[in-house]
Amino acid sequence: MNPSSTGAVADPAAQEQKLSLAEHAVVLVIVCAIALIANWAGQGTALLTALPGMLIIYAIVMAGLLLTKVMPFYLPSVAWVSLVSMAVTLPVTPGSEWLLGHLKAINFLSMVTPVLAYAGLAISRQEVSIFKASGIKIVLVSLLVFAGTYLGSAVIAQLML
Repeated sequence: MNPSSTGAVADPAAQEQKLSLAEHAVVLVIVCAIALIANWAGQGTALLTALPGMLIIYAIVMAGLLLTKVMPFYLPSVAWVSLVSMAVTLPVTPGSEWLLGHLKAINFLSMVTPVLAYAGLAISRQEVSIFKASGIKIVLVSLLVFAGTYLGSAVIAQLML
């Protein structure tokens, strides 16, 4: 049955525009730069000390994204990036000790903040239109959920401390 005849929304993934490999590369450079600054601010690691590790991460991610584009079967890019990163850091892989030595300068928790901030800001047009259609109801529900979660966490923290 045709989704448009039933009034159902078509697959959002099919409607969204995919980034090219070059666009991914540019966005990744920006994210890596922000992550380097976050690593410096959070851990105090000098930018030049962490730069080789960040370049390694950049190369691994780009290799995973390239595999996503060229492989004859579908596997999400996060899976390809994970497979590449595991393959190059295995103890049997030549040069893995050198890679891991440079990657030790990167605090991966400090990278989470800019990446999650970008993910939160990178909403599609369809999500914005859904938000507009929902109106004040979704804002009210969101505020109540956030407030309830915060208050629940505060109560549990007070009881445990």
